[in-house]
Order: sequence, then C-alpha cells, then structure tokens
Amino acid sequence: MKASRYFVATLKEAPADAEVISHRLMLRAGLIKRVSAGIYNYMPMGLRVIRKVEAIIREEMDAAGAVELLMPVVQPAELWQESGRFQAYGPELLRVKDRHERDFVIQPTSEEVITDIARQELRSYRQLPRNFYHIQTKFRDERRPRFGLMRGREFTMKDAYSFDRDQAAALKSYDVMFAAYKRIFDRFGLQYRAVAADTGAIGGDASHEFQVIADTGEDALVYCPTSDYAANVELAECVPLLEARAAATRPLAKTPTPDKSTCEDVAALLSVPLTSTVKSLVLATDTLAANGAVASTKLWLLLVRGDHALNEVKAGKVPGLTSGFRFATAAEIQEHFGCKPGYLGPIGLRKPVVVVADRTVARMNDFICGANDEGFHFTGVNWGRDMPEPALVADIRNAVAGDPSPDGKGMLAIQRGIEVGHVFYLGTKYSKSMGATYLDETGKPQLMEMGCYGIGVTRILGAAIEQGHDERGIVWPDAIAPFRVVICPIGWERSEAVREAAQRLHDDLAASHGDVMLDDRGERPGAMFADWELIGVPHRVVISERGLKDGKVEYQGRRDAQATAVPVTEVLAHLKGKLGA
Repeated sequence: MKASRYFVATLKEAPADAEVISHRLMLRAGLIKRVSAGIYNYMPMGLRVIRKVEAIIREEMDAAGAVELLMPVVQPAELWQESGRFQAYGPELLRVKDRHERDFVIQPTSEEVITDIARQELRSYRQLPRNFYHIQTKFRDERRPRFGLMRGREFTMKDAYSFDRDQAAALKSYDVMFAAYKRIFDRFGLQYRAVAADTGAIGGDASHEFQVIADTGEDALVYCPTSDYAANVELAECVPLLEARAAATRPLAKTPTPDKSTCEDVAALLSVPLTSTVKSLVLATDTLAANGAVASTKLWLLLVRGDHALNEVKAGKVPGLTSGFRFATAAEIQEHFGCKPGYLGPIGLRKPVVVVADRTVARMNDFICGANDEGFHFTGVNWGRDMPEPALVADIRNAVAGDPSPDGKGMLAIQRGIEVGHVFYLGTKYSKSMGATYLDETGKPQLMEMGCYGIGVTRILGAAIEQGHDERGIVWPDAIAPFRVVICPIGWERSEAVREAAQRLHDDLAASHGDVMLDDRGERPGAMFADWELIGVPHRVVISERGLKDGKVEYQGRRDAQATAVPVTEVLAHLKGKLGA
C-alpha cells in the first residue's frame, strides 16, 4: 500500500472536547471522526484495526464451534415485551415507532431475537448444543456519551449465544467460550485479566469480565498476586477482618462531637483509629399497591466500618433488597431516627428499621457510631449489650488493597481495567419467558439452557490505546495495528536509488506479509516520522541515499529508543524475524 493512494489525515492537536488519551489520539491519528455525540465515522485507518480485531474473533469463534449469522439492528418490540426487557431495560434502550405506529427497538444486544430463532429452529435434543454469533452494530442511548469509543452510543459488538440441554452442558459451553476468549485476547497482544463479575442488566447466574489493564480504566479489579483469584470490585468477596468478636471493655457513653458528621472527623476529634468507627447508610424499599402507588415503605440501616465504602451491588443481593432499593429521603430519616444524616446509628431509634451489618462490623466491639442526636456519637458500643444483634450479617462493602484474599492464598491488590468482553451463563432466563423448548429423548419439552458472550469490537481500539501509548502517539500491538510496517524513504522525489530500494522492500514484504505501507508522499523526515509514530505502526524502516551508499537502512521498533542500522541485504530477513516474533 502506498500512502499517496491511501488516506492519511493526522492532526497536530485534538479537539478540545476529547477527554481521554485514546479519544485524543484516535482523532489526531485520523482513526475516527465525530458525527454526533457518541457517534463516529470509522475512517480508513481505524477501520483497518476494526477488521483485524474482527478477523481474530471470527477465527477463534469458528474454531470453538460457533456458527456466524447476522441479526438485525432494528428489532420488533414484541420480542422484548415477551422477555420483559422492553419496560425493564431503561432509557438506554432506544425505542422507535414505524409509520404504522408499531414499536421497535434499536438493539443494544440480541438475546430476544436469537431466542426466537432457537425456539423456531432447534426442536430436538439432537440439534443441541448450538452456538450462534454475529458481529453487528449496537446502540445504547447513553445519557452522557463520552471518552470517544469508550462510552459511545453506537458501537460494534460481537455477541454469541449458546443453547444446551441442561445446566451441566451449558456450563461446558461456557467453559469453551471462556477458553476461546482467552485465546482471542492473547492474540490481540493486550495485557488483560478475566475477573468474576456481576451479571448486571443481562441477568443470569454466573459471569466473567475480560478487562484490559489500564491506569485510566473505569473499573477497579481486585486480584491476588499470589493466586488465581480475580474479581470486579462489584463482586469481590470481603472476608471478615476480625477472627471473632472480643468482649466489651468500655462502657457505652454519649460523647459530644460538635460539627463532626463524618467518621474521619470523629476519629480525628477523639484521637482514635478510623477503624474503630462505624458508618451508617439508610436505604428504603417500597411496596406498591395495585394502582402503582406506594402502599408502604421499609427502612434499612446498613453498617460498614468507617474506613470502608458501601458496595451497592452487594447490597442489592441482601434478602429483602433484591427487588430494588433507593436511598432514604431526609424526611424518612428524620421520622425513623429523629436526626439528620451524619449522626445516625442503631441505638435509640424512633421507629423500627432492619439493621444489616457488614461481616467485619458484626465482629467489632467497643466501636463508635452516631447517637441519633446532632452533635453526638456513642463510644464504647457493643452488640448484644447496648443493642440487639443485627438482623442480617452480609458482605456489603468494597474490597480494599491489603484485604485477605477469599481463597486464603495471600492479600488482595487493586488495579484499574477497561471492560472489553463479558461471558454470561444465563440459564433459562430467556428461554422460560419466551418459551424456547426442545424435545428430549422421551419426547417431553424441556427449556433450553443458554449462555451469552460479548466482545466490544470498537471498544478494543480505545482500550488498546489507553494501555499502549506514549508522548509521541499510539503504540499498537502487532496483531491489530493498522499496518505492521512502514517504509519511510528520505528523498523519495529526488533519488531513484531510494525509490527503487523502497519499492523493492515494499513488494517483497507485501508478498510475504502483505501488511506494509510505503510513504511516497515526499514529506520531510520529521513530519513523516511524526505521522507514523502518532498512528502507531510497530515497525519502521528508513531508507536514505546516505545509508544506501554504506549498504544499510535503519530499522526502529515503535517501542525502541533508537534506530538500528541493518545491511540492505539483511533487512528483509530482519523484518521477517520481527514480524514472526
């Protein structure tokens, strides 16, 4: 490929609204161009990366036994109404009407359509297991699209769906996809972790996220450096930090804490460790009447240690909170506690609340909590003696670095990651609601067991750049770079020897590897080098008249600090060695 026949459109500066490094570099390198908020054109250079990502995915999905099809972007609302997600999905689901006032959705994912295919086509146990996948445009109406392709509204995703006879078979399919995903991300050349995760809006019983490691990642990944344990912070288990509850040693005392409404301030005032304080958070659950009005409300007091933070995903799994909760209003808190937030605690309530203690809090003694009186906290608080034992004890906090690993094999560490893939075991969530059954060996109908498996194709670009960049631009892994080699001839227009050597090397590389760019634009060396460093081509060969007189060219890898002189007669073998590696 010659640059003069291609489309190379780099920018010196990124637009002011580009917030993260991947967004800025993709715009500057000419990979994408904004059309509207969260919607982009994929320019030729960016599309080459996307096609390489798709090719790797297709090869590994096919090798794992999945079969490709293509489902529509626009889907009838009736299918989503069957599953219950038309109402439940939320405002991110773009709902539209056609000219006949029939409801449709612009699909963010395709569980409903694939389940409809399965219930029509997969009639017998003899047709199972089955795995279908497609690579298709998706749309999620993000309230605040940002970060370029990292949080866009329109994007490309590979989603796959497995259908099996029973749970055991479904989990085998899950394992096959998990292994295929590891091969895919290994081939991308990215540093990543597969972590246990919450199932979220998709639903189901088990899931793992594939997270590309990056300091700018939105997700916190909890892992044990000395074992295989890894989980998203939403799911990471927190074991109790105390082996057992010690006996009370201090009397209960109501202690003045004027204008000290946070655990940090109270600990500083009383000259005690923050770990001796307990934080109170008040949630509410509503019971609705037949007409949709709130018939009754129950308040829940969740207690975590002062240096810990509530994990709302874990809280949503506490019995009684699984159907949804909200934070209590100021009026509700005043009614039950007789006090404003900042001084709340489980002693001396005006009205009953359900007390849920984190595992560590349930084992604390002589702790400090709010006294339900503005300007006061209780010190020397003990379970059983000063108040009833908590109604529920549960893991409701976020893990922090230094916590014991749940597998008992070390201490936890935390790093940032960008979610680019997710595998779910769904069970019968969709097959039950949509009547997707097959006939077993006895001729009886049975519900199909399902799994779903997604990879954010276009998000891979942003994640790869967030992980691989420097002050000069993008640093692509070889496997997904738009071009693997660029030949930069100095004096292209004035030197026949340079042109001939560059063309010969280009043709030889194109014949053997096919993924080479020859920059024949006649640019000055500095501008030419800056373009390809910004774009991130992994391997560069510079050919000049002076070098040719000495029988040499210069090779420099994108991560190399300086160039290496290579004999002209050996440059092809040298490059093949680099490309093969």
